[in-house]
Amino acid sequence: MIILEDTRQQTGKHDAKHDYFEKHGIEIRRTKLYVGDYTLPTNQSVCVDTKKDIQELVSDLITDHKRFREELIKAQESGIQLFILVENKGGLIRPTKDVYNKTIRNLDELHSWKNPRLFIRKGGKQLYPKATKGIQLQKMCYTMQQKYGVRFMFCAPEESGQRIIELLTNDVIEATNNDWCEFKWKDNDNAKR
Repeated sequence: MIILEDTRQQTGKHDAKHDYFEKHGIEIRRTKLYVGDYTLPTNQSVCVDTKKDIQELVSDLITDHKRFREELIKAQESGIQLFILVENKGGLIRPTKDVYNKTIRNLDELHSWKNPRLFIRKGGKQLYPKATKGIQLQKMCYTMQQKYGVRFMFCAPEESGQRIIELLTNDVIEATNNDWCEFKWKDNDNAKR
């Protein structure tokens, strides 16, 4: 199998994905993609855009909103199903000693995410009291899904190579839940991701 990787993906920052691809005999060819970071040369109607963590997603939705929105519109107008695959791993929020984030597995869980910026203090004063909260981020993602047809997926960093291939090869289950189309990983039907 051959997959295409966008040339804007920084080399050396995606070793876990590349190790997975190599281990499974998947050849990577770097080229400029129309949207996203990964697609198949035989079917570019599905693309995956990866985010290294939830903080990068926040940046795209808040700081780079115009650029991000334009990419979603570009995909939608071209008939491309774009998946945003957000890597994240739970753990202790620094600089706290007792506040943890769990690994977010699906968009429904995003409301529980705690933005580490909310815990940064200087001289006893919170530096970023208006930092984006999980519930705000979740609402923005749901709105973008409904408006632009993009789908937000979540996984642990060590799973991302496998998840990219599953998304590109349609190896996921699609289920309609009210107005939302949800995708589930086939290997664990009980855990929406």
